[in-house]
Amino acid sequence: MRHKVVKHSFGRKPGPRKALIRGLVDALVEHGRIKTTVPKAKELRRHVEKAVTKGKNDTPNARRVLLSKYPNQKTVKSIIENIGPRFKDRTGGYTRIIKLGPRQGDCADMAYIEFVDYERPDLSQEEREQKLAAQERVAAKRKASHRRSVRNIQNDSRKINR
Repeated sequence: MRHKVVKHSFGRKPGPRKALIRGLVDALVEHGRIKTTVPKAKELRRHVEKAVTKGKNDTPNARRVLLSKYPNQKTVKSIIENIGPRFKDRTGGYTRIIKLGPRQGDCADMAYIEFVDYERPDLSQEEREQKLAAQERVAAKRKASHRRSVRNIQNDSRKINR
């Protein structure tokens, strides 16, 4: 009997599951923070923690092991040259998971997974104002569209009831 299952299968066969994990590791290393589901984030944390621990010592063997698990040269180079030295004095716990709540479409629990030293790039005041104005325009369009659809439904209902 297999009482201890140590990894998630995500309803995928081994090949697609490995590709999923590799893609998530690549994205996290490249961006420093990604948004994904909670089970994927928890599984990803296992792999990233081991990769960063391996990448802290820049030896040819460490590079080979990382390349065998994550064949993207850019990812391995970033782990060894950037991320490893950042966490040289830390013994573990390189990532954090921030839960966001359910996704609107299918109610899947969403979360951010990020490196603990991740600093969010701040927008300038002008960029913030532009983003806010764009959001207000989209909200106004939605509201107008909703009004039009309600009016159409009411008109159709009046026609039927006459």
